[in-house]
Amino acid sequence: MANESLNFETSLAGMKKADWLAAVEQLCDEDGYFERLGKRHHAAFIEKSSTLLVSFETLQGIPALSPLAQPLGWEMMLGHDWSTLCITSNGDTWFRDTAVYGYFDRLIDDGFFDDFDTVIFYGAGPCGYAAAAYSVASPEAHVLAVQPQATLDPRITEWDDRFTDMRRTDFTSRYGYAPDMLDAAAAAYVVYDPREDLDAMHAALFTKSHTRKLRLRHMGNAIQTDLLEMDQLAPLLLAISVGALDDLTFARMMRARRDHPPYLRNVLAALDAEGRETLALALAHNVTSRMHAPRFTRRLATAVKSDDQDD
Repeated sequence: MANESLNFETSLAGMKKADWLAAVEQLCDEDGYFERLGKRHHAAFIEKSSTLLVSFETLQGIPALSPLAQPLGWEMMLGHDWSTLCITSNGDTWFRDTAVYGYFDRLIDDGFFDDFDTVIFYGAGPCGYAAAAYSVASPEAHVLAVQPQATLDPRITEWDDRFTDMRRTDFTSRYGYAPDMLDAAAAAYVVYDPREDLDAMHAALFTKSHTRKLRLRHMGNAIQTDLLEMDQLAPLLLAISVGALDDLTFARMMRARRDHPPYLRNVLAALDAEGRETLALALAHNVTSRMHAPRFTRRLATAVKSDDQDD
């Protein structure tokens, strides 16, 4: 039975998977649709305007990333009146499923993407792979991929030992090698930390004339979470939608890192690991002068204690 009180301000947090899917289906009914794609994937579409965000997300990640346990694309729908197509997976599947291939084939045949002036594909990690791979369905789309894998085909990426259980998965057929699927895109943006070796190696495979590498040194291996915590994911998407995302714009946005504790802790750890005591103490002084930061306070205390012992 439909819940008449359900709306986009309703928190879906804490719902069982079946109840969550039923709630999303009900919310999509008025201005879109909800469709099951095989056993592990779903498509939730809501039409609002001529700008479409196609986001790839996991059922496990959505409640972890959204206080209301709603798809990330819904923030752009509610805040900026964007249309949204959210493709979800149950677990990390890299969306390698014939049901998903068939769904995008139907969208192409129906001219679905032709109804929108601007189309942006977005995802992170395995979902970043999918955003790049399926963007070929909408020529001239824009793509934002955070820490994406290019492929898990061991003939190409045997050096990536994080996802060995996926090595038997087919990454060579439909919508397969993500960098090649970007050839029809108007522009693509790959966000990663160059100090994360495996992410950087995948990013290197995305080198194209129309692909911009957006490097976030010292950000670590959970950049999507960091962007959300810094309130910078929406500005990134908005800049892409109007063709305004360049290196300078990105650098200005990422000044938010100066007030982001996880980033500051990563920088301190790197300075200490490199034995750069003067810079580490300068950073600790700067941070403790601006915010409550116990780790940095302890770091200063350790330095003072060491100086006293030397004396």
